[in-house]
Amino acid sequence: MTRRKAPDLRVRIGSLELANPVMPASGCFGPELGAIVDLNRLGAMVTKTVFAAPRSGNPAHRLGESYGGMLNSVGIPSDGAAGFVRRLLPEYREWRPPTIVSLGGLSEEEYFVAAEQLAGVEGIAAFEVNVSCPNLEAGGHELGAVPAAVERVIRGVVSRVGVPVIAKLTPNVTSIADIARAAEAGGASAVTAINAVLGLAVDARTRQAKIGTTTGGLTGPAIKPIALRCVWQAARAVQIPVIGVGGIATVDDVIEFLLAGATAVQVGTATFTHPDTMLRIIDGLSARLAAEGVASVAELTGALKVGPAHHDLGGVLDASAPETGSPVPRG
Repeated sequence: MTRRKAPDLRVRIGSLELANPVMPASGCFGPELGAIVDLNRLGAMVTKTVFAAPRSGNPAHRLGESYGGMLNSVGIPSDGAAGFVRRLLPEYREWRPPTIVSLGGLSEEEYFVAAEQLAGVEGIAAFEVNVSCPNLEAGGHELGAVPAAVERVIRGVVSRVGVPVIAKLTPNVTSIADIARAAEAGGASAVTAINAVLGLAVDARTRQAKIGTTTGGLTGPAIKPIALRCVWQAARAVQIPVIGVGGIATVDDVIEFLLAGATAVQVGTATFTHPDTMLRIIDGLSARLAAEGVASVAELTGALKVGPAHHDLGGVLDASAPETGSPVPRG
């Protein structure tokens, strides 16, 4: 009996080839978990956000439960770029998957300073620019909500580093398609959609907010429909790959994101309760594709079937775009 060839799980993000499309979301999973999880099986590793200078986090409480998700306002504490290279990057370099460094800034210039400090450092395969950070130059509003600012930041980072640059997009905008197009115009090799959704959790007994900063970022299964919608809109707006994230915990979740237009996915909140979630997804994805006779995971990207009555609140519909399951072309 002829043995069927295993499905090809490889995907490309710019010039970066990943062994499979599964990676952790920034800030949710670090190299210390290598003691209980075989990190060599992941498509990539993604670091927590690194800033140019050291910074502390937000006041307690930083995490709060919400129905179907988790609300957080950690404040992204960071050792700074120099501290990251000295203390944490060596731990990532012990593992085979490429390391994608999440880059943060509280002003446009701070992104450039951090990029210059990290450019050319051995062991950094790509940067994911977290444009969801509060922009202190604009009164604390998210820099990622302004297309022109996103394009400037991405262009500035791209000009300073020699590896692929990914833009991580906020969902807290009127049109994520416009933000995705701005990132592409700035030279991004891919976009990640989405970061956390702004939310509020209240304790009815104490009459207080459940986290110290009152509002925070909602993650987990509750945001999955929002994330899927954003991935679909972003994928139809740009020719670069989209990395989908938001509420992913199962093989079905991954396939849904791929069909909506994602090339790869990130897993975050689910790993807090089950650190082996990504490994189970990788095994399950391979088995599912084999069972369905799908030769390559890339065949699923953008293959969502939509009817003639569908609408797009992002205003990015294109009469020439595929309507019934043909994958969206990716540059």
